[in-house]
Amino acid sequence: MENKSASSSNFIRNIVLEDLREGRVGEIVTRFPPEPNGYLHIGHAKAICLNFELAKEFNGRANLRFDDTNPVKEDAEYVEAIKEDVQWLGFEWDGLFFASDYFEEMYNRAVLLIKKGLAYVCDLSPEEIRQTRGTLTEPGTNSPYRDRSVEENLDLFQRMRNGEFKDGEKVLRAKIDMSSPNINLRDPILYRISHATHHNTGDKWCIYPMYDYAHPLEDAIEGVTHSLCSLEFEDHRPLYDWVVRECEMENVPRQYEFARLNLTNTVMSKRKLKQLVDEQVVDGWDDPRMPTISGLRRRGFTPESIRTFAREIGVARSNSTVDEKMLEHFIREDLKLKAPRTMAVLRPLKVVITNYPEDQVELLDAEINPENPEMGTRQIPFSREIYIEQDDFMENPPSKYFRLFPGNEVRLKHAYFIKCTDVIKDEQGNVVEIHCTYDPETKSGSGFTGRKVKGTIHWVDAKHALPAEFRLYEPLILDDQEEGTTFLDNINPNSLEIVNGYVEPNMKETKPHDKYQFFRHGYFNVDPKYTTEDKLVFNRIVSLKSSFELPKQQG
Repeated sequence: MENKSASSSNFIRNIVLEDLREGRVGEIVTRFPPEPNGYLHIGHAKAICLNFELAKEFNGRANLRFDDTNPVKEDAEYVEAIKEDVQWLGFEWDGLFFASDYFEEMYNRAVLLIKKGLAYVCDLSPEEIRQTRGTLTEPGTNSPYRDRSVEENLDLFQRMRNGEFKDGEKVLRAKIDMSSPNINLRDPILYRISHATHHNTGDKWCIYPMYDYAHPLEDAIEGVTHSLCSLEFEDHRPLYDWVVRECEMENVPRQYEFARLNLTNTVMSKRKLKQLVDEQVVDGWDDPRMPTISGLRRRGFTPESIRTFAREIGVARSNSTVDEKMLEHFIREDLKLKAPRTMAVLRPLKVVITNYPEDQVELLDAEINPENPEMGTRQIPFSREIYIEQDDFMENPPSKYFRLFPGNEVRLKHAYFIKCTDVIKDEQGNVVEIHCTYDPETKSGSGFTGRKVKGTIHWVDAKHALPAEFRLYEPLILDDQEEGTTFLDNINPNSLEIVNGYVEPNMKETKPHDKYQFFRHGYFNVDPKYTTEDKLVFNRIVSLKSSFELPKQQG
């Protein structure tokens, strides 16, 4: 039953183990229950991994269920995007369900509550309900409609369903305890009126269940054994249990709360992420600066790196913030043996090798990935004119600058030693071209040991290189938010830089989502949105190095 290769233990896994040992459950059933009102983000990825991996480890079932109880904010587009994200992460659901599939049963259970004297139709406005709810230190006051008869409540609830009342005119409330120290138990709303078209049920309904009422019923209907949710729902658990008990559900799920994921330099709120999209701060939910799963996918993160990250951060009982560099660490670890190495020049400076034959082109051998020799070798064209990075040349360098400057010699990666002999400038004094000589005896791989150079720089052949656009990213949100400002005031103006350069000609056959390590620049992904047959666009996933180190394991 237990998968020995599973990740290290956590408190929820221990609960599952104990429930199985004690025979409290026969089969583990979990669910991932998103509301289809936006795209999923990296915090959802943590919940997806937890629910699906737990079920798999213990040979149970994991469902994907859409909590679609609010037609005003939900859309079929989000449903399809969520399904795509879950599958891309590497998971398959055992059951695909919608809360809206259960609307009739939820209605019937609400009728049961009314008949038991545990629910009533209330005419107070939303504002009046808030005002009579009380505070954390003071009890609420009863609604003047709390003592309506069962018959009157049944009649009014049926008329609510029939569409006889306007939005907000009436609600159905649970009758629990207006003096409860837990505000969630102070006669919470179970149903509200909303004359809105639902993406799944159309115009069949004009009353919709509230999340706190619908969610426990959905779990019970599906036979969920362990209902896992984030810590903000801890205070809702007594209401969750009340609904299951008083609606007389056959299956009794148990709710367990764990800490949600918070990342530095980002926001983890679908509402705020939607605001970024709506106000065109980003170019969609899949913008590579977004913490959405679709944004991470477009940037170039792999499912394996996200799953490993989710396992490594673990499942805790208290909230904390994880350094975004930890997520970057796992994509580097995942790609270092997978990604082909190649060269790209992002800010080109032309170099003319004056003593190289004008019409000659030679093919140089280079390993595809030195850390994974099984990937083989590639050939790179080399001729008289090449491009190097502007940053790899300085006319008047500081001390300990080992790259190219007048009179200095450097190694061209996979090629020869070259020495700068002349600098060509435009009328404004800007360096536009440099001239060098090469030493044919210094060819890479020849075994030349006559002298050494301290600098190695990368390059591409000017005649054969392919033009490309490179998109370089920094965090979208700056974390040093001042008091009185909003997250929109902390948008990083340098979160995206677009530069145009060149890549090796072997990139001609590249496809969207192909990943490469560009020498010295980092790991890059072929952008699926803007790359065309005539234009290559690369997103930088991460730089090559980071000062981040994984926390040492305790124990």
